Amino acid sequence: MAREQLNVEVFADGADIESMKSAYKNNEVDGFTTNPSLMAKAGVSDYKAFAEEAVREIPDASISFEVFADDLDTMEREAEILKQYGDNVFVKIPIVTTDGESTIPLIEKLSANQVRLNVTAVYTLDQVKAITEAVTEGVPTYVSVFAGRIADTGVDPLPLMKDAVEVTHSKDGVKLLWASCREVINVIQADEIGADIITCPADVVKKVNNNLGKDINELSVDTVKGFAKDIQASGLSIL
Repeated sequence: MAREQLNVEVFADGADIESMKSAYKNNEVDGFTTNPSLMAKAGVSDYKAFAEEAVREIPDASISFEVFADDLDTMEREAEILKQYGDNVFVKIPIVTTDGESTIPLIEKLSANQVRLNVTAVYTLDQVKAITEAVTEGVPTYVSVFAGRIADTGVDPLPLMKDAVEVTHSKDGVKLLWASCREVINVIQADEIGADIITCPADVVKKVNNNLGKDINELSVDTVKGFAKDIQASGLSIL
């Protein structure tokens, strides 16, 4: 199976602007997500300049920009700024603040004002239900469930993700996003259960485009060729 045969959309998760521009130009992904941690890692020093360049270079693919605030009033003001960067922008709002306060009242208000939202840091079906109920029907909304981080705890995320598909698809405009993808098999899993979007780090995006659908019978030779190349480059020897 090639990426073109997938129903699930593949989004790149990162904030390196040159990598984003390259992925867009080469049609490697369907959209982009960013977050404060990724922006810090990428060395972004000016949020406004970063957002403006991203939308200028990627004018017609979904891009998610996250609020930085930790209280609902300031989040709302930031959301009003972020939404203005482009019609392809989704404003990322965490489902709770750092002290556990629910952001559902803000999500409801912003959605009613036609703000496209990407509700992030979601881990439970109750949260998925609350978000789906809160948003305005027909207003584009992503519900980002962190399936990869759930799996990191030793819990199989698939049952939750399957239920989340049913919940999110009960309201027009709401899409389920499989977040914190760890490997290419997650892309296949997301596709099979009917998730709408999966966000992948750069290394997984590369594998999706280069490895998906490869004949595993050929991988032994490919692997040994890789060993041979590294042996030659290393200058090491046994004899």
